[in-house]
Order: sequence, then C-alpha cells, then structure tokens
Amino acid sequence: MKAICGAVAAWCLLLGTGNALAQTTYPDQTIRILVGFTPGVAPDITSRVLGEKLTEAWGKPVVVENVTGAGGNLAVERVAKAAPDGYTLVMGGNSALVISPSLLARLPYDPMKDFAYITQVFTVANILVVRNDVPAKTIQELVALAKAQPNYLIAGHAGIGTSQHLSGELFKVMAGVELQQVPYRGSTAVIPDLLAGQLNIFFGNITNLLPLIRDGKVRAFGITSRKRSPLIPELPTIEELGFPGFEATAWFGLMAPAGTPQPIIDKLHKETVRILALPDVKAKLEGLGVQLVGSTPAELAELIKTETPAWAKVIKQAGIKVSE
Repeated sequence: MKAICGAVAAWCLLLGTGNALAQTTYPDQTIRILVGFTPGVAPDITSRVLGEKLTEAWGKPVVVENVTGAGGNLAVERVAKAAPDGYTLVMGGNSALVISPSLLARLPYDPMKDFAYITQVFTVANILVVRNDVPAKTIQELVALAKAQPNYLIAGHAGIGTSQHLSGELFKVMAGVELQQVPYRGSTAVIPDLLAGQLNIFFGNITNLLPLIRDGKVRAFGITSRKRSPLIPELPTIEELGFPGFEATAWFGLMAPAGTPQPIIDKLHKETVRILALPDVKAKLEGLGVQLVGSTPAELAELIKTETPAWAKVIKQAGIKVSE
C-alpha cells in the first residue's frame, strides 16, 4: 500500500512539475492560429492583429494560417486533431461550433469535447446589400420583385452554416421568396462576383461591406443584428424593416485542442484579453465593425452550450435545410 501511495504521489508531483514547466517555458516555438476563411475578412484581420501583439509580447512568432472551406469547419477539425501543446490554435466561429451541428448529419469533431476554450474574441454583424442595378429601392420592393421573378435573387455566402448563409435562409423563409445561394470560401471571394454581376444580393459582414457602401458600389437595406451599428447608425436592422426576431450575426472564439495544459490556456487567455483591451487594438478593429469581447473560457463554453439548442430550434422552425 505504501508503494502504491508513493507511486501516486510521485505521479502527481510529475504532473505538477510538467504544468509548471509548461507555464514557464511556453511559448518556445512558433504558434499557429488557423482561420477557416480567406484573408481580409473579420476573423483573419482580427487574428493577424492578435498574432502581431502576441509576437511582440512573447518574442516568438505567432502566424495566421488560412485553412478555407466548409464554412470554417476544416480549420476547426484540423485543430481538434492537433497536438494539445498550445502551438496550434483556431479562431473558430459559431458557424462551426453551434450552427453546423444542426445542419450537417455528421461532424468530424465535437464542439463540446474536442477543444480547450480560451476566450470569445469578437462578434460581427452582416448587412443586406444588393447590386446597384437591382431596381428595388426598399426591402418591400425587393420582396415584391423576388415574388414576381422567383429565379431573380442569387446570393453568395462564406460557406454552409455561416451567419451569411443563415441570414439568406432566414430571409427566404420569413419573406416567402426564392433565393439561390452559392457557397464561397469567404466574403472577399463573394464580392468580385457581386460587383461583376454574377450575384445580385449579399448578406456580407460589415467589415468588408462598409467601404463598398460608403463608396456607393452597393446599396444597403439593413443590418442583421438586433441593434443598429454605431458605424452606420442610419442603417436600420432587418427586424425594424418588418421581420420580427430576425438576427444572424457571427462570433469567433480562440480555442486549442482538448488536453492542452491548463497553465498554457491560462497564459493564452490572460494575454489575449489584455491585448483586446489595448486602445490601439480597439480603435483598429472596432473601426471595422468588429465588437471585441474577451470572455472567460467558462463563458465561451457556456455560450456554445446554450446557443447550440437555440440555433437548432431556429433552424427547425424555419425549415432550413442544406441543399448545396
């Protein structure tokens, strides 16, 4: 019995020493933040700003790797299967973590079991825009046009399960119109086709659309959040335009593979939250329409836990199905 107790004590001591070592030496090599979308979109820009600040703070490279496809699911899947050493992270969105489980028959990862949560980083809303040659000047005229010409509306989105995809599906159901949806690998991939005339409607994130709206290259109808954006306060919400309960925004959180030592998670959380509160970071990112959060790991876990059934209910009630 004494031998067993001694072995257990030695094992516990070894674990404690390992955790302490991880905390004091981490990071000692390059950290990768995987982003499931193309460069130039909100999660990519935010990750790069965060990576630059982490590099400055720790003296080790923190690089962003774009792993596009499947609405961000590919990047999330890769990190779920990565070594739990803190050197492979993901900027995972609600599309992959709380929406896809209700849209896809099978997922190659479990959002609740396969990750160590660090913090919810930001939220971002979408804006409904149309090409300038679309004759409808109000959303009511747009609905009437779509009903008169059922094959008229063609939208692009950043991938199945993304808030852009869900925005279009909710609009289709609530307005009672037909809407063809075409998946892309990110907002920056949609915009050229929208401007070129291959698409005529887009629920894109405010980060990418605000410059186009201000330059008069597209016409905006409304924003998908429940509140107006201070960056474009004259733009009403979709709910205000006659669609009660309409809301489809994106949020992203920083995560590591499950099993990553807690001291590493603690260090990543502390430094990330510190960076998100820096005046220059807030000015840059919030000026792009990104609302910074900086939650605790437990709050991010609770967000995923509560939003998953909530979105499942919305998807079921709206009859949203994956047809692509």
